[in-house]
Amino acid sequence: MTRKVSNFSDLIQRVTASCLLHPLATAAAKEDDNSPYESEEEVENDEEYEEEENEEYEEEERMLGPLKAFKVKQMEVLMEEVFDTVSSMKRAYVRLQEAHSPWDPERMRAADVAVVAELRKLAVLRERFRRSGGGGGRKKGRRRGGGGRDGVASVREVVAPYEAVVEELKKEVKVKDLEVKNLREKLDSAVALTTNGSAEKKPGRSLSKRKLGIQAMAAVPTPELFEATMMQVRESSKSFTSLLLSLMHNAHWDITAAVRSIEAATASTDKFHNTSSTTSIVSAYHAKYALESYISRKIFQGFDHETFYMDGSLSSLLNPDQFRRDCFTQYRDMKSMDPTELLGILPTCHFGKFCSKKYLAIVHPKMEESLFGNLEQHSHVQAGNHPRSEFYNEFLGVAKTVWLLHLLAFSLNPAPSQFEASRGAEFHPQYMDSVVKFSGGRVPAGQVVGFPVSPGFKLGNGSVIKARVYLIART
Repeated sequence: MTRKVSNFSDLIQRVTASCLLHPLATAAAKEDDNSPYESEEEVENDEEYEEEENEEYEEEERMLGPLKAFKVKQMEVLMEEVFDTVSSMKRAYVRLQEAHSPWDPERMRAADVAVVAELRKLAVLRERFRRSGGGGGRKKGRRRGGGGRDGVASVREVVAPYEAVVEELKKEVKVKDLEVKNLREKLDSAVALTTNGSAEKKPGRSLSKRKLGIQAMAAVPTPELFEATMMQVRESSKSFTSLLLSLMHNAHWDITAAVRSIEAATASTDKFHNTSSTTSIVSAYHAKYALESYISRKIFQGFDHETFYMDGSLSSLLNPDQFRRDCFTQYRDMKSMDPTELLGILPTCHFGKFCSKKYLAIVHPKMEESLFGNLEQHSHVQAGNHPRSEFYNEFLGVAKTVWLLHLLAFSLNPAPSQFEASRGAEFHPQYMDSVVKFSGGRVPAGQVVGFPVSPGFKLGNGSVIKARVYLIART
Protein backbone atom coordinates (compact mmCIF):
# COMPACT_ATOMS: atom_id res chain seq x y z
CA MET A 1 0.00 0.00 0.00
CA THR A 2 1.41 3.39 -0.96
CA ARG A 3 2.05 5.71 1.98
CA LYS A 4 -0.06 8.88 1.93
CA VAL A 5 1.54 12.34 1.92
CA SER A 6 1.16 13.96 5.37
CA ASN A 7 2.86 17.36 4.85
CA PHE A 8 4.79 19.47 2.34
CA SER A 9 8.26 18.28 3.44
CA ASP A 10 7.12 14.68 3.07
CA LEU A 11 6.04 15.49 -0.52
CA ILE A 12 9.47 16.98 -1.31
CA GLN A 13 11.24 13.89 0.08
CA ARG A 14 9.11 11.55 -2.00
CA VAL A 15 9.69 13.55 -5.22
CA THR A 16 13.46 13.66 -4.54
CA ALA A 17 13.61 9.92 -3.92
CA SER A 18 11.66 9.28 -7.12
CA CYS A 19 14.08 11.40 -9.14
CA LEU A 20 17.14 9.64 -7.66
CA LEU A 21 15.73 6.19 -8.26
CA HIS A 22 14.55 6.94 -11.83
CA PRO A 23 16.47 4.90 -14.44
CA LEU A 24 17.22 7.95 -16.57
CA ALA A 25 18.74 9.82 -13.67
CA THR A 26 20.89 6.83 -12.68
CA ALA A 27 22.04 6.30 -16.27
CA ALA A 28 23.02 9.95 -16.60
CA ALA A 29 24.99 9.78 -13.37
CA LYS A 30 26.83 6.66 -14.53
CA GLU A 31 27.76 8.31 -17.79
CA ASP A 32 29.36 11.20 -15.93
CA ASP A 33 31.57 9.41 -13.34
CA ASN A 34 30.06 5.91 -12.81
CA SER A 35 28.70 7.15 -9.46
CA PRO A 36 25.14 8.24 -8.54
CA TYR A 37 26.39 10.84 -5.99
CA GLU A 38 28.30 14.13 -6.25
CA SER A 39 31.69 14.64 -4.60
CA GLU A 40 32.10 16.86 -1.53
CA GLU A 41 33.98 19.48 -3.59
CA GLU A 42 31.09 19.73 -6.07
CA VAL A 43 28.57 20.16 -3.24
CA GLU A 44 30.67 22.97 -1.67
CA ASN A 45 30.99 24.73 -5.06
CA ASP A 46 27.24 24.57 -5.57
CA GLU A 47 26.58 26.07 -2.13
CA GLU A 48 29.01 28.95 -2.77
CA TYR A 49 27.42 29.62 -6.16
CA GLU A 50 23.91 29.71 -4.62
CA GLU A 51 25.03 32.14 -1.90
CA GLU A 52 26.55 34.50 -4.49
CA GLU A 53 23.43 34.28 -6.66
CA ASN A 54 21.15 35.06 -3.69
CA GLU A 55 23.25 38.11 -2.77
CA GLU A 56 23.08 39.43 -6.34
CA TYR A 57 19.30 38.88 -6.43
CA GLU A 58 18.78 40.74 -3.15
CA GLU A 59 20.93 43.65 -4.39
CA GLU A 60 18.91 43.79 -7.61
CA GLU A 61 15.67 43.76 -5.65
CA ARG A 62 16.83 46.74 -3.53
CA MET A 63 17.78 48.74 -6.63
CA LEU A 64 14.67 47.92 -8.71
CA GLY A 65 12.15 48.09 -5.86
CA PRO A 66 10.90 51.68 -6.52
CA LEU A 67 10.78 51.06 -10.28
CA LYS A 68 8.67 47.92 -9.83
CA ALA A 69 6.33 49.74 -7.51
CA PHE A 70 5.88 52.47 -10.12
CA LYS A 71 5.20 49.87 -12.84
CA VAL A 72 2.65 48.10 -10.65
CA LYS A 73 0.88 51.41 -10.02
CA GLN A 74 0.97 52.18 -13.73
CA MET A 75 -0.46 48.74 -14.52
CA GLU A 76 -3.27 49.22 -12.00
CA VAL A 77 -4.25 52.49 -13.64
CA LEU A 78 -4.15 50.83 -17.04
CA MET A 79 -6.38 47.97 -15.87
CA GLU A 80 -8.88 50.43 -14.43
CA GLU A 81 -9.06 52.14 -17.80
CA VAL A 82 -9.52 48.77 -19.50
CA PHE A 83 -12.42 47.84 -17.21
CA ASP A 84 -14.05 51.24 -17.69
CA THR A 85 -13.73 50.96 -21.47
CA VAL A 86 -15.18 47.43 -21.50
CA SER A 87 -18.12 48.60 -19.38
CA SER A 88 -18.73 51.53 -21.72
CA MET A 89 -18.57 49.21 -24.73
CA LYS A 90 -21.07 46.86 -23.10
CA ARG A 91 -23.50 49.74 -22.47
CA ALA A 92 -23.08 50.93 -26.07
CA TYR A 93 -23.72 47.41 -27.38
CA VAL A 94 -26.89 47.15 -25.27
CA ARG A 95 -28.10 50.44 -26.79
CA LEU A 96 -27.29 49.03 -30.23
CA GLN A 97 -29.48 45.98 -29.53
CA GLU A 98 -32.31 48.12 -28.18
CA ALA A 99 -32.27 50.19 -31.38
CA HIS A 100 -33.19 47.06 -33.37
CA SER A 101 -36.56 46.63 -31.69
CA PRO A 102 -38.31 48.91 -32.38
CA TRP A 103 -36.25 49.70 -35.46
CA ASP A 104 -34.57 53.09 -35.05
CA PRO A 105 -31.87 53.82 -37.66
CA GLU A 106 -30.63 57.00 -35.95
CA ARG A 107 -30.19 55.37 -32.53
CA MET A 108 -28.59 52.37 -34.20
CA ARG A 109 -26.07 54.55 -36.05
CA ALA A 110 -25.20 56.47 -32.87
CA ALA A 111 -24.80 53.27 -30.84
CA ASP A 112 -22.67 51.73 -33.58
CA VAL A 113 -20.34 54.74 -33.54
CA ALA A 114 -20.07 54.45 -29.75
CA VAL A 115 -19.16 50.73 -29.92
CA VAL A 116 -16.49 51.41 -32.52
CA ALA A 117 -15.07 54.27 -30.42
CA GLU A 118 -14.74 51.99 -27.37
CA LEU A 119 -13.05 49.32 -29.51
CA ARG A 120 -10.53 51.92 -30.63
CA LYS A 121 -9.85 52.82 -26.98
CA LEU A 122 -9.22 49.15 -26.20
CA ALA A 123 -6.79 48.94 -29.11
CA VAL A 124 -4.90 51.98 -27.79
CA LEU A 125 -4.79 50.54 -24.24
CA ARG A 126 -3.46 47.25 -25.56
CA GLU A 127 -0.71 49.08 -27.42
CA ARG A 128 0.17 50.98 -24.22
CA PHE A 129 0.32 47.69 -22.32
CA ARG A 130 2.75 46.22 -24.86
CA ARG A 131 4.98 49.31 -24.87
CA SER A 132 5.14 49.38 -21.09
CA GLY A 133 6.75 45.93 -21.05
CA GLY A 134 3.61 43.94 -20.35
CA GLY A 135 4.49 41.47 -23.07
CA GLY A 136 6.67 39.42 -20.67
CA GLY A 137 9.86 37.61 -21.41
CA ARG A 138 9.05 37.11 -25.06
CA LYS A 139 9.34 40.81 -25.83
CA LYS A 140 13.15 40.88 -25.85
CA GLY A 141 13.42 38.00 -28.26
CA ARG A 142 10.88 39.57 -30.54
CA ARG A 143 12.82 42.81 -30.67
CA ARG A 144 15.69 40.91 -32.22
CA GLY A 145 13.95 38.60 -34.67
CA GLY A 146 10.21 39.17 -34.89
CA GLY A 147 9.66 42.86 -34.20
CA GLY A 148 8.24 43.42 -37.65
CA ARG A 149 5.50 40.88 -37.09
CA ASP A 150 4.44 42.53 -33.82
CA GLY A 151 4.28 45.88 -35.55
CA VAL A 152 2.10 44.50 -38.32
CA ALA A 153 -0.20 42.80 -35.77
CA SER A 154 -0.61 46.04 -33.78
CA VAL A 155 -1.44 48.02 -36.91
CA ARG A 156 -4.03 45.43 -37.90
CA GLU A 157 -5.67 45.59 -34.48
CA VAL A 158 -5.87 49.37 -34.63
CA VAL A 159 -7.20 49.34 -38.20
CA ALA A 160 -9.77 46.55 -37.62
CA PRO A 161 -12.54 48.84 -36.20
CA TYR A 162 -12.12 51.21 -39.15
CA GLU A 163 -12.40 48.29 -41.57
CA ALA A 164 -15.67 47.24 -39.93
CA VAL A 165 -17.09 50.72 -40.43
CA VAL A 166 -15.94 50.72 -44.07
CA GLU A 167 -17.71 47.38 -44.66
CA GLU A 168 -20.95 48.80 -43.26
CA LEU A 169 -20.62 51.83 -45.53
CA LYS A 170 -20.07 49.52 -48.51
CA LYS A 171 -23.29 47.67 -47.68
CA GLU A 172 -25.18 50.96 -47.55
CA VAL A 173 -23.71 51.92 -50.93
CA LYS A 174 -24.92 48.61 -52.42
CA VAL A 175 -28.44 49.28 -51.12
CA LYS A 176 -28.39 52.74 -52.69
CA ASP A 177 -27.11 51.27 -55.96
CA LEU A 178 -30.04 48.84 -56.03
CA GLU A 179 -32.47 51.71 -55.48
CA VAL A 180 -30.87 53.67 -58.31
CA LYS A 181 -31.00 50.59 -60.55
CA ASN A 182 -34.72 50.11 -59.87
CA LEU A 183 -35.42 53.75 -60.66
CA ARG A 184 -33.47 53.44 -63.91
CA GLU A 185 -35.51 50.36 -64.84
CA LYS A 186 -38.72 52.30 -64.34
CA LEU A 187 -37.41 55.20 -66.39
CA ASP A 188 -36.24 52.91 -69.23
CA SER A 189 -39.58 51.12 -69.16
CA ALA A 190 -41.48 54.38 -69.43
CA VAL A 191 -39.30 55.48 -72.34
CA ALA A 192 -39.75 52.09 -74.05
CA LEU A 193 -43.52 52.22 -73.65
CA THR A 194 -43.61 55.74 -75.10
CA THR A 195 -41.47 54.62 -78.05
CA ASN A 196 -43.65 51.56 -78.68
CA GLY A 197 -46.80 53.68 -78.48
CA SER A 198 -45.58 55.99 -81.20
CA ALA A 199 -44.29 53.07 -83.28
CA GLU A 200 -47.68 51.35 -83.12
CA LYS A 201 -49.24 54.24 -85.03
CA LYS A 202 -46.73 53.94 -87.88
CA PRO A 203 -47.53 51.38 -90.62
CA GLY A 204 -45.12 48.55 -91.23
CA ARG A 205 -43.77 48.60 -87.64
CA SER A 206 -44.24 45.40 -85.60
CA LEU A 207 -45.53 45.86 -82.04
CA SER A 208 -43.97 42.70 -80.67
CA LYS A 209 -40.29 43.67 -80.60
CA ARG A 210 -38.24 41.06 -78.81
CA LYS A 211 -35.11 43.13 -78.54
CA LEU A 212 -36.39 45.07 -75.53
CA GLY A 213 -34.03 44.69 -72.60
CA ILE A 214 -35.17 43.04 -69.39
CA GLN A 215 -34.57 46.29 -67.52
CA ALA A 216 -37.05 48.09 -69.76
CA MET A 217 -39.65 45.36 -69.25
CA ALA A 218 -39.48 45.11 -65.47
CA ALA A 219 -42.00 47.89 -64.69
CA VAL A 220 -44.97 46.20 -66.44
CA PRO A 221 -45.78 42.57 -67.28
CA THR A 222 -45.10 41.84 -70.95
CA PRO A 223 -44.89 38.71 -73.09
CA GLU A 224 -41.21 39.53 -73.73
CA LEU A 225 -40.52 39.49 -69.99
CA PHE A 226 -42.29 36.13 -69.74
CA GLU A 227 -40.05 34.74 -72.52
CA ALA A 228 -36.89 36.02 -70.79
CA THR A 229 -37.98 34.43 -67.49
CA MET A 230 -38.69 31.12 -69.25
CA MET A 231 -35.09 31.16 -70.50
CA GLN A 232 -33.94 31.54 -66.89
CA VAL A 233 -36.12 28.57 -65.91
CA ARG A 234 -34.42 26.39 -68.51
CA GLU A 235 -30.91 27.46 -67.48
CA SER A 236 -31.52 26.82 -63.77
CA SER A 237 -33.19 23.49 -64.58
CA LYS A 238 -30.15 22.38 -66.61
CA SER A 239 -27.82 23.35 -63.74
CA PHE A 240 -29.83 21.43 -61.13
CA THR A 241 -30.10 18.42 -63.45
CA SER A 242 -26.31 18.34 -63.94
CA LEU A 243 -25.74 18.42 -60.17
CA LEU A 244 -28.27 15.64 -59.54
CA LEU A 245 -26.79 13.48 -62.31
CA SER A 246 -23.26 13.90 -60.92
CA LEU A 247 -24.49 12.87 -57.46
CA MET A 248 -26.09 9.77 -59.00
CA HIS A 249 -22.79 8.87 -60.67
CA ASN A 250 -20.92 9.35 -57.37
CA ALA A 251 -23.45 7.11 -55.61
CA HIS A 252 -22.85 4.43 -58.31
CA TRP A 253 -26.41 4.47 -59.58
CA ASP A 254 -27.45 2.40 -62.56
CA ILE A 255 -28.25 5.40 -64.77
CA THR A 256 -29.76 3.23 -67.50
CA ALA A 257 -32.21 1.69 -65.05
CA ALA A 258 -33.08 5.14 -63.70
CA VAL A 259 -33.77 6.40 -67.23
CA ARG A 260 -35.99 3.37 -67.96
CA SER A 261 -37.96 4.19 -64.81
CA ILE A 262 -38.41 7.80 -65.92
CA GLU A 263 -39.49 6.68 -69.39
CA ALA A 264 -42.05 4.34 -67.88
CA ALA A 265 -43.47 7.16 -65.77
CA THR A 266 -43.76 9.55 -68.75
CA ALA A 267 -45.21 6.99 -71.17
CA SER A 268 -48.89 7.60 -71.93
CA THR A 269 -49.30 4.61 -74.29
CA ASP A 270 -47.49 1.42 -75.08
CA LYS A 271 -47.14 2.34 -78.74
CA PHE A 272 -43.54 3.50 -78.52
CA HIS A 273 -42.52 2.15 -75.15
CA ASN A 274 -42.94 -1.11 -73.34
CA THR A 275 -42.54 -0.71 -69.58
CA SER A 276 -41.33 -4.27 -69.24
CA SER A 277 -38.60 -3.78 -71.85
CA THR A 278 -34.98 -3.93 -70.77
CA THR A 279 -33.89 -1.47 -73.45
CA SER A 280 -34.12 2.32 -73.42
CA ILE A 281 -34.83 4.81 -76.18
CA VAL A 282 -32.34 7.21 -74.56
CA SER A 283 -28.62 6.78 -75.04
CA ALA A 284 -26.36 6.97 -71.98
CA TYR A 285 -25.02 10.31 -73.21
CA HIS A 286 -28.57 11.73 -73.28
CA ALA A 287 -29.60 10.57 -69.78
CA LYS A 288 -29.59 14.22 -68.63
CA TYR A 289 -32.59 14.95 -70.86
CA ALA A 290 -34.65 12.18 -69.28
CA LEU A 291 -33.72 13.45 -65.81
CA GLU A 292 -34.56 17.05 -66.79
CA SER A 293 -37.91 15.83 -68.14
CA TYR A 294 -38.67 14.20 -64.78
CA ILE A 295 -37.79 17.39 -62.85
CA SER A 296 -39.76 19.63 -65.23
CA ARG A 297 -42.87 17.44 -65.05
CA LYS A 298 -42.83 17.48 -61.24
CA ILE A 299 -42.13 21.20 -60.76
CA PHE A 300 -44.60 22.43 -63.43
CA GLN A 301 -47.41 20.24 -62.12
CA GLY A 302 -50.25 22.56 -61.03
CA PHE A 303 -48.86 25.56 -62.97
CA ASP A 304 -52.33 26.35 -64.34
CA HIS A 305 -53.70 27.03 -60.82
CA GLU A 306 -53.04 30.31 -59.02
CA THR A 307 -51.45 28.56 -56.01
CA PHE A 308 -50.25 25.30 -57.64
CA TYR A 309 -53.25 23.62 -55.94
CA MET A 310 -51.71 24.22 -52.51
CA ASP A 311 -55.08 25.61 -51.40
CA GLY A 312 -58.52 26.31 -52.89
CA SER A 313 -58.00 30.03 -53.49
CA LEU A 314 -60.11 31.64 -56.24
CA SER A 315 -58.81 35.23 -56.09
CA SER A 316 -58.01 35.22 -59.81
CA LEU A 317 -61.70 34.64 -60.57
CA LEU A 318 -63.30 36.84 -57.90
CA ASN A 319 -61.16 39.94 -58.51
CA PRO A 320 -58.97 39.30 -61.57
CA ASP A 321 -57.61 42.85 -62.06
CA GLN A 322 -56.45 43.20 -58.47
CA PHE A 323 -55.03 39.68 -58.49
CA ARG A 324 -52.96 40.46 -61.59
CA ARG A 325 -51.58 43.61 -59.96
CA ASP A 326 -50.74 41.72 -56.77
CA CYS A 327 -48.94 38.98 -58.71
CA PHE A 328 -46.75 41.44 -60.58
CA THR A 329 -45.97 43.33 -57.37
CA GLN A 330 -44.81 40.05 -55.83
CA TYR A 331 -42.73 39.37 -58.94
CA ARG A 332 -40.92 42.72 -58.71
CA ASP A 333 -40.33 42.34 -54.99
CA MET A 334 -38.96 38.83 -55.28
CA LYS A 335 -36.91 38.83 -58.49
CA SER A 336 -33.82 40.38 -56.85
CA MET A 337 -34.13 38.44 -53.57
CA ASP A 338 -31.93 35.56 -52.53
CA PRO A 339 -34.36 32.67 -51.94
CA THR A 340 -32.21 31.34 -49.09
CA GLU A 341 -32.41 34.66 -47.22
CA LEU A 342 -36.15 34.97 -47.90
CA LEU A 343 -36.90 31.48 -46.55
CA GLY A 344 -34.62 32.12 -43.57
CA ILE A 345 -36.99 34.94 -42.56
CA LEU A 346 -40.32 33.50 -43.79
CA PRO A 347 -39.92 29.70 -44.05
CA THR A 348 -43.69 29.03 -44.25
CA CYS A 349 -44.67 31.71 -46.77
CA HIS A 350 -46.42 30.66 -49.99
CA PHE A 351 -43.09 30.33 -51.78
CA GLY A 352 -41.69 28.30 -48.87
CA LYS A 353 -44.63 25.90 -49.01
CA PHE A 354 -44.17 25.61 -52.79
CA CYS A 355 -40.47 24.73 -52.35
CA SER A 356 -41.24 22.11 -49.68
CA LYS A 357 -43.97 20.51 -51.79
CA LYS A 358 -41.87 20.33 -54.96
CA TYR A 359 -38.70 19.12 -53.21
CA LEU A 360 -40.57 16.23 -51.59
CA ALA A 361 -42.13 15.41 -54.98
CA ILE A 362 -38.82 15.43 -56.86
CA VAL A 363 -36.45 13.91 -54.29
CA HIS A 364 -37.84 10.64 -52.97
CA PRO A 365 -36.63 9.55 -49.49
CA LYS A 366 -34.85 6.51 -50.95
CA MET A 367 -33.18 8.75 -53.53
CA GLU A 368 -31.92 11.17 -50.86
CA GLU A 369 -30.70 8.37 -48.60
CA SER A 370 -28.83 6.82 -51.54
CA LEU A 371 -27.25 10.14 -52.57
CA PHE A 372 -26.33 11.52 -49.13
CA GLY A 373 -26.41 8.52 -46.80
CA ASN A 374 -29.13 10.02 -44.58
CA LEU A 375 -32.54 11.72 -44.60
CA GLU A 376 -31.49 14.90 -42.82
CA GLN A 377 -32.59 17.29 -45.59
CA HIS A 378 -35.87 15.41 -46.05
CA SER A 379 -36.63 15.70 -42.33
CA HIS A 380 -35.87 19.43 -42.37
CA VAL A 381 -38.22 20.03 -45.30
CA GLN A 382 -41.01 17.92 -43.82
CA ALA A 383 -40.75 19.97 -40.61
CA GLY A 384 -41.29 23.19 -42.59
CA ASN A 385 -37.64 24.24 -42.61
CA HIS A 386 -35.20 24.73 -45.48
CA PRO A 387 -31.68 23.22 -45.34
CA ARG A 388 -28.66 25.38 -46.12
CA SER A 389 -26.90 22.82 -48.30
CA GLU A 390 -25.42 23.17 -51.78
CA PHE A 391 -27.93 20.68 -53.20
CA TYR A 392 -30.99 22.39 -51.70
CA ASN A 393 -29.66 25.81 -52.67
CA GLU A 394 -29.38 24.64 -56.30
CA PHE A 395 -32.95 23.35 -56.10
CA LEU A 396 -34.11 26.74 -54.78
CA GLY A 397 -32.67 28.32 -57.94
CA VAL A 398 -35.08 26.26 -60.08
CA ALA A 399 -37.99 26.77 -57.69
CA LYS A 400 -37.53 30.55 -57.67
CA THR A 401 -37.47 30.91 -61.47
CA VAL A 402 -40.59 28.72 -61.86
CA TRP A 403 -42.35 30.70 -59.12
CA LEU A 404 -41.48 34.00 -60.87
CA LEU A 405 -42.71 32.58 -64.19
CA HIS A 406 -45.96 31.57 -62.48
CA LEU A 407 -46.43 35.08 -61.04
CA LEU A 408 -45.84 36.58 -64.49
CA ALA A 409 -48.29 34.17 -66.10
CA PHE A 410 -51.06 35.35 -63.75
CA SER A 411 -50.01 39.00 -64.22
CA LEU A 412 -50.61 38.94 -67.98
CA ASN A 413 -53.97 39.50 -69.63
CA PRO A 414 -54.68 37.20 -71.36
CA ALA A 415 -52.65 34.64 -69.42
CA PRO A 416 -50.28 32.39 -71.42
CA SER A 417 -51.65 28.96 -72.29
CA GLN A 418 -49.35 26.04 -71.46
CA PHE A 419 -48.94 23.06 -73.77
CA GLU A 420 -46.78 19.96 -73.82
CA ALA A 421 -45.79 17.67 -76.67
CA SER A 422 -47.31 14.24 -76.22
CA ARG A 423 -45.27 11.08 -76.54
CA GLY A 424 -45.21 9.72 -80.08
CA ALA A 425 -46.49 12.98 -81.63
CA GLU A 426 -45.22 14.26 -84.96
CA PHE A 427 -42.47 16.87 -84.77
CA HIS A 428 -43.73 20.41 -85.52
CA PRO A 429 -40.87 22.94 -85.75
CA GLN A 430 -43.18 25.91 -85.10
CA TYR A 431 -44.14 24.47 -81.69
CA MET A 432 -41.19 22.25 -80.74
CA ASP A 433 -37.44 22.43 -80.27
CA SER A 434 -35.27 19.30 -80.30
CA VAL A 435 -32.84 19.06 -77.37
CA VAL A 436 -30.63 16.81 -79.50
CA LYS A 437 -28.87 18.64 -82.31
CA PHE A 438 -28.74 16.91 -85.70
CA SER A 439 -26.07 17.27 -88.37
CA GLY A 440 -26.80 20.15 -90.69
CA GLY A 441 -28.94 21.86 -88.05
CA ARG A 442 -32.19 20.40 -89.44
CA VAL A 443 -34.35 17.64 -88.01
CA PRO A 444 -34.54 14.73 -90.47
CA ALA A 445 -37.87 13.35 -91.61
CA GLY A 446 -39.55 10.55 -89.70
CA GLN A 447 -38.77 11.90 -86.21
CA VAL A 448 -41.39 11.73 -83.44
CA VAL A 449 -41.46 12.80 -79.79
CA GLY A 450 -39.77 10.25 -77.54
CA PHE A 451 -40.73 12.24 -74.45
CA PRO A 452 -41.31 15.93 -73.57
CA VAL A 453 -38.45 17.72 -71.79
CA SER A 454 -40.06 21.05 -70.86
CA PRO A 455 -43.44 22.66 -71.64
CA GLY A 456 -44.19 25.39 -74.15
CA PHE A 457 -46.45 28.44 -73.94
CA LYS A 458 -48.62 30.38 -76.34
CA LEU A 459 -48.64 34.07 -75.40
CA GLY A 460 -51.33 36.70 -75.79
CA ASN A 461 -49.40 38.60 -78.46
CA GLY A 462 -49.39 35.54 -80.71
CA SER A 463 -45.79 34.50 -80.09
CA VAL A 464 -44.93 30.96 -79.04
CA ILE A 465 -42.37 29.64 -76.58
CA LYS A 466 -41.54 26.26 -78.06
CA ALA A 467 -41.75 23.06 -76.04
CA ARG A 468 -38.46 21.18 -75.78
CA VAL A 469 -38.65 17.53 -76.80
CA TYR A 470 -36.43 14.47 -77.14
CA LEU A 471 -36.89 13.05 -80.63
CA ILE A 472 -36.54 9.45 -81.82
CA ALA A 473 -36.94 7.80 -85.19
CA ARG A 474 -40.45 6.56 -85.94
CA THR A 475 -39.09 3.05 -86.50
